[in-house]
Amino acid sequence: MDFPTNLGALVDAGYKPRTIREEIRANVFARLRAHQPVIDGLVGYEDSVLPELERALVIGHDVIFLGERGQGKTRMIRALNGLLDEWVPIVEGSPLNEDPLNPILASTIDRLNSEGPKTPITWINRAARFSEKLATPDTTIADLIGEVDPIKVAEGRYLGDADTIHYGLVPRTNRGIFAINELPDLPERIQVGLLNALEERDIQIRGYKIALPLDILFVASANPEDYTSRGRLITPLKDRFGTQITTHYPTTVEDEIEIMTGEGKLPLDVAIVSPEPISLIIATMAQLARHHSSISQHSGVSVRASIAAYESVAAAAIVRSVRNDEVPAVVRVTDLEAALPAFVGKIEVESLDPREGFKVGSALLRQAISAVFSQFYGNQDATALVDEVSQTPLELSADQPNTDYQALLASYPELLAFVGTRHAEEETPCFVDLALEGLVATRRLSRRTFADRVTFGPGRD
Repeated sequence: MDFPTNLGALVDAGYKPRTIREEIRANVFARLRAHQPVIDGLVGYEDSVLPELERALVIGHDVIFLGERGQGKTRMIRALNGLLDEWVPIVEGSPLNEDPLNPILASTIDRLNSEGPKTPITWINRAARFSEKLATPDTTIADLIGEVDPIKVAEGRYLGDADTIHYGLVPRTNRGIFAINELPDLPERIQVGLLNALEERDIQIRGYKIALPLDILFVASANPEDYTSRGRLITPLKDRFGTQITTHYPTTVEDEIEIMTGEGKLPLDVAIVSPEPISLIIATMAQLARHHSSISQHSGVSVRASIAAYESVAAAAIVRSVRNDEVPAVVRVTDLEAALPAFVGKIEVESLDPREGFKVGSALLRQAISAVFSQFYGNQDATALVDEVSQTPLELSADQPNTDYQALLASYPELLAFVGTRHAEEETPCFVDLALEGLVATRRLSRRTFADRVTFGPGRD
């Protein structure tokens, strides 16, 4: 990259300074003209969150995202960094990323006056102009704003001199985006310390007021006030945000699946086949959980629950494929039992019984299987299959090789006829499981478990 390296060359190149809001606005406009979303990779927010964010950025508002856990707040905040220019010039050595044509420290102004066109210029990438802080009770003013540097005082500088300050994260993010996650967790006295930096553009340290016209876009995330019991967002600070954007969970099974399969981290060195019913059942579980009376809706059911479940069932299939030396690893409906530890760990059940979570999770799994079974086989008559399995109980195991299913279908012709051949041949074990587990969920067959063996037999009234 052939960038100007001193002030004279920068001016000759026609450089014009822009504020952070002007810079972001221009890049938002470029995306809009190209018919691109302001942030890539977000699902389910096209008609709700993203339009609100576009308007906030265009008008230059500081933004706070309000929503339960697992709704993509942090991801959106980090993605905002992509709206900054890739490279911008700063005065070399400036602790506050000062614009060469718009300095803010007296020492930098003196240096520019002294060195003139020969003042060294360096360029920083957009990644260096984004700072993120997780709000914790032990956060201090020194962390965010700064503290007097005793060494600089010992060198003869005055306490009221801006150059005596060892700057914190906020000033060092000048000409960038400063993000703070879980803002209500920040102690109230520290929240107060942010007020001047955000609104009046000055900082106060140990009673000394230092004017600093900081150029920062401030973005924060918070959980609803009725969820977090660790702290609260003070009203004056909340009032400083120009726009409050409320996030939400995926509203459809299709959106849940797109997020789940897109975010799930599966091994790239293993061939995995996950038939359609698997993702449908997991996504349906998550959707049902968000309306379940025994699950705390204040804490929410994060999309991480469905992502973790999706990864867990794939792991179960991989383990079986390795044991049986089979390729590919085919996920079955019976593998969904392996999803419960991951799924239950992401929900909060309103009960003192530690076992209640697995009871609720198992019930949700049965409901989801029943719903997906109806979607695939709801229009088929299962009477002959129910009679066949009732007369000759059928046994399966979690580690059973895929090849055993072909022999199984040969022994149960009604099962073969019911499952059909509309799916890929390698997906047969999954659809056989769906047919049997679906009939159990709808109480037409019974299911007994012993060790790793599952026996399907006559239903019970």
